[in-house]
Amino acid sequence: MSERVDTLGMWPAVNRLPEQMLDALERSNDLEGLPDRSEISNVLVLGMGPGGFAGDLLAVTAGPFMPLPIVVVKSYQPPSYVDEQTLVFALSASGDTPEIVQAAAQAAEAGGRVVAVTGGGQLARMASAWNAPLVEVDPMLYPPRAGLSVLTVAPMIILGKMGLFPGADQWVRHAVHQVRNRRDTMREAAADLARRLSGTVPLIYGGGGLGTVAARHWKNMINTSAKSPAFSAGVPDLLHNEIAGWGQHGDLTRQVFSLVLLRHEHEHPEVMRGFDILVDLMDEVVGAVHLVEAAGEGHVAQVFDLMYQGSVTALEMAAAVGLDPGPVPAIVAARQALAGRTT
Repeated sequence: MSERVDTLGMWPAVNRLPEQMLDALERSNDLEGLPDRSEISNVLVLGMGPGGFAGDLLAVTAGPFMPLPIVVVKSYQPPSYVDEQTLVFALSASGDTPEIVQAAAQAAEAGGRVVAVTGGGQLARMASAWNAPLVEVDPMLYPPRAGLSVLTVAPMIILGKMGLFPGADQWVRHAVHQVRNRRDTMREAAADLARRLSGTVPLIYGGGGLGTVAARHWKNMINTSAKSPAFSAGVPDLLHNEIAGWGQHGDLTRQVFSLVLLRHEHEHPEVMRGFDILVDLMDEVVGAVHLVEAAGEGHVAQVFDLMYQGSVTALEMAAAVGLDPGPVPAIVAARQALAGRTT
């Protein structure tokens, strides 16, 4: 195996996931100044990159159990309906994400009840000026993509405190327990899967909202940590569109693509049936089909379990070829170009 290079500490950051989750839980449980449940009629989450993903994860874990609608916005502007009855989560690890700073300012001006989850920066300063609730995280403690638990768990617990997501504290604690168990047992399995995926373009397919978000996390981590192309989709939606693209060129696709199926115990019966159909259709057009199964008590535990397995597998893919999983020069170059700078 190639020597492991890890200049930004991605390995320890990813493996601290249970501790990150507990820290976020405790910080959020101590938060004061939240609006009363009776004052809120809708929930808005503002986030980009890891913050936007955290919003999507919140929507599929808390959303189905909430009595109010939850909407995730990844843009410079909040929806026009924002008013004093809107609970607004502004998520930014750095606190200086331009889109979120602007959107949060507009939401506050419209009367939205802003709660900031951030490592500092302009967002933290604005929250202090507004006397808005603020969950502070250390921006140097977790590379943002390894610290999604902080950006997700904090609003999850806050919704629980407000009576909008019953049992949130318990669900998060079950997830902490499961990820700890997985951390102690999965290293060899992740290294083996990484070897099998090496030299292929992984297709990551998950089931329902939970599996689809977990699949996107796998894709993102393989892209950024292993510096490899990967693609994700979800059942049943992919059976209405993407599946049509695999009807030809089997001789070519078998040499390039491998399929990873993420399964969990909270799939709708028709989603389960959809996976059976999917395997029948895909078996001969990909090089291999790999199964990754979730464990743990409750839907929150199972989605975090799937995501943790994806994070470690991506790190093992990087280690197998001697890549540093931390730096993302392509993303830095893109941001500099957007800002009108050159390297």
